[in-house]
Amino acid sequence: MATDADGGVEWREFAEQMALLARELLSQESVQATLDKIVESAVELVDGCDAAGILAVRKGRAVTVAAHGEMVRECDRLQGELGEGPCFDLARGKGDERVYRIADLTRPQSQWKRFAAGAQRLGVGSMTGVLLYTDREDFGALNLYARRPGGFGKDIETAGWLLASHAAVALSSSRTIDQLQHAMDSRHAIGEAMGILRERHQLSEEDAFSVLRRISQQHNIKLRDVAQRVRAQGPDPA
Repeated sequence: MATDADGGVEWREFAEQMALLARELLSQESVQATLDKIVESAVELVDGCDAAGILAVRKGRAVTVAAHGEMVRECDRLQGELGEGPCFDLARGKGDERVYRIADLTRPQSQWKRFAAGAQRLGVGSMTGVLLYTDREDFGALNLYARRPGGFGKDIETAGWLLASHAAVALSSSRTIDQLQHAMDSRHAIGEAMGILRERHQLSEEDAFSVLRRISQQHNIKLRDVAQRVRAQGPDPA
């Protein structure tokens, strides 16, 4: 993110970069590709950012879902082991905060003392994080890392919010696309399996579907998985 001679952020340029990023995010082929692009772009677009990651907390366990930079996974692992830390608390929705900032990890910290000491040993000088969410679901936290203390400027929170907002919308859309694609793939597999059964056993379309459904119910196997087994092994699903 470029700055002018007075140190202010050139928001027009940054907004243009955000618009381009939004298009790129929406064109990604999968949720994981979207996540990877988000953290890669954070390092490219935010001044002072040396690494970026997205952390989710599932059943009390810290999960790194995307990382760009070596220190990200180590910091996430440390927070998971300690059960404390800014990214950890933000991702699990602890408190009302939507953003956090540790400007200088070399100074004594009143909060997350154990994590702050460990993060400093890992080479982290300053951190900023923004909750990644939409109006219906929280996805985790987008976390930005700098090696030097005071690595982020005064406008980092605004920049982080802009990046996280674009990322959350793109991620939500990407999830929807993945769900639709998954449904289409399942429908295609079931259709092919029904065709195999009809041809081999001279069944009607309704009877072929009933065979698949009965096997699914009797053996507690998803209908899609039964269909894939028929496609792979032949017309005798048993």
